[in-house]
Amino acid sequence: MLPYRGRTLVDAALDTARECAFDQRIVALGGSAAAVRARVDLRGFTVVDVPAAGSGCGASVSTAVGAVDPRADGLVLLLGDQPQVRAAAVDALISAAGDSPLGVCRYDDGLGHPFWFRRDVFAALLGLHGDKAVWKLLHSGDFVVTEVRVAGPVPIDVDTPADYERLLAGDHLVG
Repeated sequence: MLPYRGRTLVDAALDTARECAFDQRIVALGGSAAAVRARVDLRGFTVVDVPAAGSGCGASVSTAVGAVDPRADGLVLLLGDQPQVRAAAVDALISAAGDSPLGVCRYDDGLGHPFWFRRDVFAALLGLHGDKAVWKLLHSGDFVVTEVRVAGPVPIDVDTPADYERLLAGDHLVG
């Protein structure tokens, strides 16, 4: 719920999702669900509450997978605290990794979100728990992973006050 460009970090992430050609948009809400519902425009999104809020991103992903339309080919994971991810990165990811079980963006300085998960990975996603669970799945060797080149640095994931300060300090460089 941190302020960002006159709104919140979550608003920025949802705006990115709105720019993408998704057939369905899902938001998984955890411990701050009431505050998000009160302050963020969730129109156009299926909202799911994460019963194990506070137990890491894995709980959010496994909860969201249960809401995915059964006709969907896969799932793109965007983070609500990573406002600099661009729709163009999502488009490139889906285009290049859509036939792969897993896809991840390869930025100039390393791997980063968004991630692509094809439907045949959903069973593994349902079993996720803890923080960095998708990264553990990515590095497990259980699935072929396609790395998709995206120019620029890995977008800042705001997990700490220092991350937020870095985001605000460098935001003028990103646009």
